[in-house]
Amino acid sequence: MRVAFVSPWTTHRRETPVTRRTRHTARLLAERGHDVTVLCARWWEGHLPAFTHEGVEYRAVTRDDSAGRFGSRLPVALARVDPDVIQVVANPATLVVTAGVAGTLLRTPVVADWWADDDDASGRARRLAVRAVDGVVTPSRTVKTQIREHGAAEASVRVVPDPVDYDLIRESPVDDRADVVYARDLDDDANVESFLLALAELRDRDWRAAVIGDGPARADAEQTARDLRIDDRVEFLGDLPIEERVPILKGAHVFAQTATREAFATNLLWALACGCVGIVEYQAGSSAHELVEGRDRGYRVTSPQELADEIVAASDVPHSTVGEAFTDYDEFPVLEQYLDCYRDVLDERGLF
Repeated sequence: MRVAFVSPWTTHRRETPVTRRTRHTARLLAERGHDVTVLCARWWEGHLPAFTHEGVEYRAVTRDDSAGRFGSRLPVALARVDPDVIQVVANPATLVVTAGVAGTLLRTPVVADWWADDDDASGRARRLAVRAVDGVVTPSRTVKTQIREHGAAEASVRVVPDPVDYDLIRESPVDDRADVVYARDLDDDANVESFLLALAELRDRDWRAAVIGDGPARADAEQTARDLRIDDRVEFLGDLPIEERVPILKGAHVFAQTATREAFATNLLWALACGCVGIVEYQAGSSAHELVEGRDRGYRVTSPQELADEIVAASDVPHSTVGEAFTDYDEFPVLEQYLDCYRDVLDERGLF
């Protein structure tokens, strides 16, 4: 199958959950023998119009990532690639509309990968976007609900989560430096303070904690740990590649999820797949609770005090280094969900 991904930005310019998701999906498709092209702004040196990396062809639509210029040149770029299916990132929303129009002209189905709403788009722009494509994939039920509110038909939206790599998890060693772990980009939504407040409630107990991730909120989090007088037991490790995160997660017993916004709790999923007990502080803007609902090794709380109580209660749960209950989130089962979506929109387009 020939699949064209449309994303002005890639991980080579902007490292975000959206660009990571696009890169990972494209790479998995290429590994399975599919012909994959990413239409993007040029991120490589020189004047070559295309560049192949990890088995994926990256083709430049523009030299810079101006959304307007990119959108105006996209239809011609898609015609040159001649894909079977087009998958477009949903931010900006205007790009989804452009891709949808191009797909209609080319008689090619278009799927929007809707990680989260475009904050700069109006309600009308979002409604036009969901109606311009043949299908929408979202990372969680929480985001699916938002898309349905924009007018998307129930049957046209399906949840496709981010995957984990169970081969990497099974083959990785165990690093037991921390009993309790928090991992996420440390931005305005990280809410590390709730995690640290819970740990402060447990000063009289024996524990070690690690915070994995970096960002503008890190300095404040480190100051909070000092103010709470637990900085000698909380290690801030910065941003680590997944190959270094997995051993720490396998060695830990509890993973705490407290972020206020999370389209999909990727780090929580990795922790659960590494055998951690997952404790989620419920937040209205986060989908994290979806991963622990109905799970034996998952709990939902509503405050730092409840989080502290559940950390203590988790000591009665046997330690594990592989969470077998989450194998449906392994890379290839998740990839099959994308392929099922592509096949469905191709079948539907073939009816007309």
